[in-house]
Amino acid sequence: MGKTLVIVESPAKAKTIGKFLGRKYKIKASVGHVIDLPKSKLGIDIENDFEPRYITIRGKGPILSELKKEAKKADKVYLATDPDREGEAISWHLAKALKLDDKEKNRIEFNEITKNTIKNAIKNPRSIDMDLVDAQQARRVLDRLVGYKISPLLWKKVRKGLSAGRVQSVATKLIVDREREIDKFKPEEYWSIEFILLKDKKEFESSLNGKVIDGKLEKIKISNKEESEVIINEISNSSLIVENVKKGKKKRKPYPSYTTSSLQQDASNRLGFSTKKTMKLAQDLYQGIDIKGEGTVGLVTYIRTDSTRISSEARNKVGSYILNSFGDKYLSKNKNSKGKKNIQDAHEAIRPTDVFKTPEKIKDSLSKDQYKLYNLIWQRFVASQMSSAVYDTLTIDIKASDYRLRTSGSQISFDGFMKVYPIKSKDKNINIPDMKAGDILDIKDVLPKQHFTQPPARFTEASLVKTMEELGIGRPATYSPTISTILSRGYVLIENKSFKPTELGFIVTDLLIEYFKNIINEEFTAEMENKLDKVEEGKIIWKNVISDFYDDFKGVLKIAEDEIEEIDMDEETDIECEKCGRNMVIKHGRYGRFLACPGYPDCKNTKPILNKLNIDCPKCEDGEIIERKSKKGRKFYGCTNYPECDFVSWDMPINEKCPECDNILTKKTTKKGTTIKCIECDYKKTQKNK
Repeated sequence: MGKTLVIVESPAKAKTIGKFLGRKYKIKASVGHVIDLPKSKLGIDIENDFEPRYITIRGKGPILSELKKEAKKADKVYLATDPDREGEAISWHLAKALKLDDKEKNRIEFNEITKNTIKNAIKNPRSIDMDLVDAQQARRVLDRLVGYKISPLLWKKVRKGLSAGRVQSVATKLIVDREREIDKFKPEEYWSIEFILLKDKKEFESSLNGKVIDGKLEKIKISNKEESEVIINEISNSSLIVENVKKGKKKRKPYPSYTTSSLQQDASNRLGFSTKKTMKLAQDLYQGIDIKGEGTVGLVTYIRTDSTRISSEARNKVGSYILNSFGDKYLSKNKNSKGKKNIQDAHEAIRPTDVFKTPEKIKDSLSKDQYKLYNLIWQRFVASQMSSAVYDTLTIDIKASDYRLRTSGSQISFDGFMKVYPIKSKDKNINIPDMKAGDILDIKDVLPKQHFTQPPARFTEASLVKTMEELGIGRPATYSPTISTILSRGYVLIENKSFKPTELGFIVTDLLIEYFKNIINEEFTAEMENKLDKVEEGKIIWKNVISDFYDDFKGVLKIAEDEIEEIDMDEETDIECEKCGRNMVIKHGRYGRFLACPGYPDCKNTKPILNKLNIDCPKCEDGEIIERKSKKGRKFYGCTNYPECDFVSWDMPINEKCPECDNILTKKTTKKGTTIKCIECDYKKTQKNK
């Protein structure tokens, strides 16, 4: 009796599944796509209704030959690629290459790699879902048309090696637009007033809440110190009377289990992981980890999903865990778990395959970072099925003539889901003396504070992913590769964990907006995602989507080819090349501008453009401190006499001396505030942001 051949995508997954199915099954890996559009040319027959011209991917010939050989020997072939558009397309290509019967049910899928799930999948094969395949083909052809038609324009008009894309160019545009908002921003001064009040000699804080005008409480904008002093004087000369004391409770509901996007955001915010790192670690956890005493097993469900749905089986198991570990009051009574629109409901949220495999139990089998991510997924899943946290709240309104002050606070009375998934709260703890309406209060101190409005923050990886998701740009699987692409092309760089566009990013974005404004924008990209979803649902034909797009695109492309003039990004300087005597030019690289000899390739001399701080080096006599970039693009500060002088600092030196040792001070600014510290002694001064 012959064996059953099961084809998966990755060798790691093949290894895990092989242990579950036994000797009657042979598991082989396609190692991703084996058939795709050619890299060297467009590969789309535009005149023949946009028919794709697929080829065997270079280097994949031996793998495909091996799969054909094994398929001929097998009694049955199952295609077990990932449960999404890409996975369905890989199975379709394999079915055609292996000449499998279209009528046979040879496609199996599973959301997690566990023994029971795999065996159940084998018992329930289905036919290939051509709607899913067509949605992938539509995306592939659309992205190929945009990329392979616009990118050569950029090579010709700007410089070689550049690229444009339906998603990557919009992601870059978001970062460029945000930078321009920051550049245009003009800070405005405003003031707040805090009061330290006394009730029976006990202190508590209160703040100005507004002023009653024509019987209605209105918020007050205080624009300068003089205005704040007038208000303080009026309140100080008034009787402060407790007008209302309101005690209450509020609930904080748990978050749902992770989608791909929310996992990437939380891993960035809580663990400091890049989207690329998060997806690599999550893939490892999904495909299988060798657990001591148990063997290889998949620890989390499929990692590319925008669903928050939880299966009834998983819900029952986590319910048992919560009851046994924390008691009935911690178990949520709410059984509903609604997902977002435009999701494949066959998918679940990202969760542990077995909630009883707690992070601590399997910690010794995981790497440090695998443990951190698994712990995050496990905590979020368990917390999602727990009770809401409950806070006691207290709000006190205080009358001072026409002005109103307010004191409010809250404290946790029941931790609920936060017992497992801690959340930093901005709420102030209640530490307020007992009082009732009509009580008279005294002012101990007044604390007027000057503030300035802040510009919008640059995008971090987490906030960019969140914005792309909210705008409908791309899909969960595309966020990480999109970010990697715009970084590698030199359109943006990461500075202080935030994205900053390069000059190249500005130039390319402006060029694309000028000539392709109906394609390189958020609305078009989101609308196209909706159309791809409709293809997947079988509501529209994929080639019609491409045809409608191309009818407009080809006209715009012709205008761009005729009108765009070549952009010379090399700026000549009066700095002489010390090797050949030519005047050096400014070139633009991934990490910014640098000097290069125009005589390349005969003369390959390059050197950095020195951004001097006009501060003498503290370690040598004739050096100056300049801004430098590490190989990874991180900014640091060093001496012009490097390597003879080894002075370096990650924090920016400033033109001030330490009051204790007379050495150089450095400045580091974060979201929380600015820290001034000495490079030599322990002197430090911190100013928190207001």
